Amino acid sequence: MKKRIALGVSGSIAAYKACELVRLYIKGGFDVNVVMTVAATAFVTPLTFRTLSRNPVWTGLFDDVAQWEPGHTSLADACDMVVLAPCTANVIAKISNGISDDALTSFVLASRKPLLIAPAMNVNMFDHPATQANIKQLRERGACILEPGTGDLACGTTDKGRMPEPADIYSQTCELLKKIKA
Repeated sequence: MKKRIALGVSGSIAAYKACELVRLYIKGGFDVNVVMTVAATAFVTPLTFRTLSRNPVWTGLFDDVAQWEPGHTSLADACDMVVLAPCTANVIAKISNGISDDALTSFVLASRKPLLIAPAMNVNMFDHPATQANIKQLRERGACILEPGTGDLACGTTDKGRMPEPADIYSQTCELLKKIKA
């Protein structure tokens, strides 16, 4: 039986990299469902993810779904793992503090599955004490949080804050799923 990955995509310029991540998951034999923030749809359309994943995409908390169950809670129960890539400081703060005001944050809070987070943001946002406290809190709750990459950032600087490469996120997903299985 295929493993099911729920991929959360938040509003970062790095959202385009999530398309490659979906392709890697599909090629690796995973079933992928995408949940997007409204801000993420400004960078990549739900149609792109629906085409790549071959599954419906959730963007709104009250989206119509094919079955009677609310989409965010039924997916939370059905997936094997949750991956947030890219994950903004905003989404990290929300899930760290239990705020569930959209489809993505509600889904994450409803899930009891392993959580892998790939941050993507400006270096100052990443290094801010509030973001670091939120990351620490999520790690203490069992989330696996990858270190952002270093390189050219959308703000024009070169520093830490880039979303980890899709191949690295894919590899970490496979490693975590092996540990769960063992």
